[in-house]
Amino acid sequence: MPQSSASSAQVTAAEISRIAGVTRATVSNWRRRHEDFPAPSGGTDSSPLYDLESVRAWLASRGHASAASPSEELRTTLRLRTQSGGSGTSEGLLLLVLAAAGHSVEELTAATELSDTDLVTRARRDVVTAGDSVPAADPVRFGTGDAPVLRALYACVRDEGGEAALGVLAERELEDSAASGAYLTPAPLADLLARLIPGSPARVLDPACGGGTLLAAAARRGAHELYGQDHLPVQARRSAVSLMLTAPEATVTVRAADSLRADAFPELVADAVLCNPPYGVRDWGHDELAYDPRWAYGVPARAESELAWVQHALAHLAPGGYAALLLPPATAGRASGRRVRKELVRSGALRAVIALPVGAAVPLHVGLQVWVLQRPEPGGQERTSVLFVDTVDTAGGTASGRTRGVSRSASLDWPGVTARALGAWRAFTEDPDGFEGEPGVARAVGVVDLLDDVVDLTPARLVRASRSEVDPAELSAEVEATRRDLAGAAKALARAAGHEEWSAAGARPREWRTATASDLARGRALTLLRTVPESARGRAEDAGGGQAAARAVLTGSDISRGSGPTGDPAELRSDTAPVIAVGDVLVRAVVSGDGPMARVAGEEDAGALLGPHVHLFRPDPKRLDAWFLAGFLGAEENIAGASTGSTVLSVNPGRLRVPLLPLEEQRRYGDAFRHVHALRAEARRATRLAEETARLLAGGLTGGQLLPARHATP
Repeated sequence: MPQSSASSAQVTAAEISRIAGVTRATVSNWRRRHEDFPAPSGGTDSSPLYDLESVRAWLASRGHASAASPSEELRTTLRLRTQSGGSGTSEGLLLLVLAAAGHSVEELTAATELSDTDLVTRARRDVVTAGDSVPAADPVRFGTGDAPVLRALYACVRDEGGEAALGVLAERELEDSAASGAYLTPAPLADLLARLIPGSPARVLDPACGGGTLLAAAARRGAHELYGQDHLPVQARRSAVSLMLTAPEATVTVRAADSLRADAFPELVADAVLCNPPYGVRDWGHDELAYDPRWAYGVPARAESELAWVQHALAHLAPGGYAALLLPPATAGRASGRRVRKELVRSGALRAVIALPVGAAVPLHVGLQVWVLQRPEPGGQERTSVLFVDTVDTAGGTASGRTRGVSRSASLDWPGVTARALGAWRAFTEDPDGFEGEPGVARAVGVVDLLDDVVDLTPARLVRASRSEVDPAELSAEVEATRRDLAGAAKALARAAGHEEWSAAGARPREWRTATASDLARGRALTLLRTVPESARGRAEDAGGGQAAARAVLTGSDISRGSGPTGDPAELRSDTAPVIAVGDVLVRAVVSGDGPMARVAGEEDAGALLGPHVHLFRPDPKRLDAWFLAGFLGAEENIAGASTGSTVLSVNPGRLRVPLLPLEEQRRYGDAFRHVHALRAEARRATRLAEETARLLAGGLTGGQLLPARHATP
């Protein structure tokens, strides 16, 4: 058995609840009701701390095995490392993740069972094998005080994969460094930017790489030389390790420095550049870089750091190479950037501007834009137009955020946004001169028409100018058809809302005994399945079926939107994705956006592959009703009690609790939850149709295709 460290760490009551898989109220009850519960060993009267080993011994004496997930165990031990006298650097832990991801399950299990001294020796040997892979890495010095963290790290990589362990390490280091403004680019958005680059670029640069999401998307598209730079060392280190885990066949080079002031790749000529640069930065080096050769299209104003990033990207492209940058909407129309915008348009470097819905990425309250650029080729074809696309109408309703700044991007209709953007872009690149566009959605505007005194490149303004091309009769027929659908949806919603098969429970809410999902799984009342991440590929047993190229993937956003499976199996990055069956209960693994957290798989879901951010509960129908299970698993308080994390809230499926009720009574609750699901679906459909009807009417009235009633309402 592994030896404990010499000085035991201290934990809070909240951490005890996570370790035991119970609520904080239960821990408070234990303290009051059990005289042998460990006494506080530190802290204050209002925030006591308890000796970790004493708590674990007390829990073990009562049969409470740890219910914390491996990533939660790692998160806790990282916080406690300073109390235990840990000395290992964060760089060393990142390297250890990289090395551990290359080991088998058996090797990782053996590492967790070593004594503290042998474990430290093993970890030192492993980080040496990882080589000089992490930017600005300090010498690795693990001591015996690091043993709990090392053991938790090996276990996390073994059970959840290297990416999960890496996420915990980066989360902790970002908090410790008090870094602000560091956000991941949502995966669907990263994939969109990568797919906007024509062909299959081999050499890709991201000069503000963050966690490496954009470069990972490029690697999935075939790029095999990945170059990244970020001014935050923690982000550069995380990006390097993440890319080595997810794209082991690629050559990864990441540096830590400010790309505008200290370009780490001054001689690099890339096939493509992908970038989500920092926004609104005034201290970007305007004065010291005034004569920089990168400003081929004009010196960016002090308030135009975004246009400095645009020209930095173009300077690193081979002639004819493409860049896709995510920029704030002010870049398209701010007066201080007019001269640079004019030169970008005049030279043909700017090819497209695509407006995204609000909530697509941080900052969540702003509708960001994607600029697609191409470095002009000497003697190349003259470009006479720029494409403008407005994807906002595909957002699928509002996308309000949730706690702790979690991104609202999961609740957007990403398949719709992607289809609209890529469809217009591909048609435009195939035949720029013959591109007809789509009224209100996409339009190619001539360069001459853009070169006015303002050079406003806002897609919404330029796309709406094409509404005059809409046939009045066709628009009127479309409005009438949509209005009829809305009337039908309103009647269906009224019928669903009229359901009254429930009653008050009495003077007090009903109480019941509960069990965790882990307990139910151990009792074989249900089976808990997940998609094994790529870093653990080939080291886990098949959880229910291999990936088939023709199958769609069910994602967390599909659950929140109530849609069928929309994920792309080519981007699943797993060979062991379970196949969904009718009656499975699906729970989103990340708390983000609006919409339900759980649902029961129907015929439209059957045969799809389980996405990486969805938990699958397969109940024994003789013991658990599926709709009853889904209703309680997805309850707001249940999800909150089983969620961990600081920036991103992740659901620990084993900690979700379910009432212990007879099957017949479960079915009664199941029928009620099935009705709640139907009510939510009807409301969503009515809302969508109402928004579409209003949009068509407003556009028709302002565009001149529709006329108001002859007699105004008094």
